[in-house]
Amino acid sequence: MPRRIQYEVLHTKAVMNKVNVPSMPFEWSINPYRGCLHGCSFCYARATHTFLGMEADDTFQNHILLKSNAAEALEEQLAKLARSRRGQKPVGRIAIGTATDPYQPVEAKAKITRQCLEVLARYQIPLSITTRSPLILRDIDLLKKLPVTAVNFSINTLDLNVWRNMEPSSPAPRQRLKAMRTLRQSGIPSGVFLAPVLPLLTDLPEQLEAVIKAAAEHQALFVMPSFLRFNRNEVKVWFFRNLQRVYPNLTRRYGELYQNSPVLPASYREPVMNRIRMLLKKYRLDESVPSIRTSEPVMREDGAEAGKTHVQLSFNI
Repeated sequence: MPRRIQYEVLHTKAVMNKVNVPSMPFEWSINPYRGCLHGCSFCYARATHTFLGMEADDTFQNHILLKSNAAEALEEQLAKLARSRRGQKPVGRIAIGTATDPYQPVEAKAKITRQCLEVLARYQIPLSITTRSPLILRDIDLLKKLPVTAVNFSINTLDLNVWRNMEPSSPAPRQRLKAMRTLRQSGIPSGVFLAPVLPLLTDLPEQLEAVIKAAAEHQALFVMPSFLRFNRNEVKVWFFRNLQRVYPNLTRRYGELYQNSPVLPASYREPVMNRIRMLLKKYRLDESVPSIRTSEPVMREDGAEAGKTHVQLSFNI
């Protein structure tokens, strides 16, 4: 049965969300879309569909919401902040793609992420972008004009079987590596999010070395590891359902590892982390995004007010 994707246009009042977590390296987040066609079985953002009364199952990758007026909403927010912060510290750093991929396939036509970048380029606010897609290369012209602190390519394996089983509709890992190298050669700081590290699947010594070695060969500035975790039960349920389908022999062991906590026990995690650090040292890579100096953001004071009419409609492609 062919996959049926539903796209829904959603007008939003605000696209830039405040992040009040001191440990995060950014103060604001932007997600031009809700839901993601990549359909990664481990995606923690799957639970966000439940906030809209939807299911955290395959609805997440088959029902995509497009914030069609995101650029206008962003312009309005930044103009308002400019007026309220006159003479004070800048607005802070922005992360794009913290919940869903800003360069998922629909972006090729919708161009909502690109429109947001055009707004941010006028304000010169430091930003980072997280993606699995080489589509980001389309926007090199804008990225060169922006104080980009990092483009983070999520890559947790080069094993094609694991990739197809766990990320059924995402771009191939080596395509992401090639895109990262192109960005680096264009002077745009880029690296790899080794995320999520999947126990017994992507944390084997040969798996880890393959990714880290390839990252170094493709000029990554860093490889930042992060282990699989389940902050919401809906995500855990969906992940285990997929695991039972593609790797039934691992279901019991995963159940033991995550029985008492949403995170891996330290007794399992720490030896893997030590192995990763040894590989990073071997290939001379940083474990986190290096400190990158950017010019101070300039907050414009002439931002145009966007319209405040909010409508919603659905259509299928």
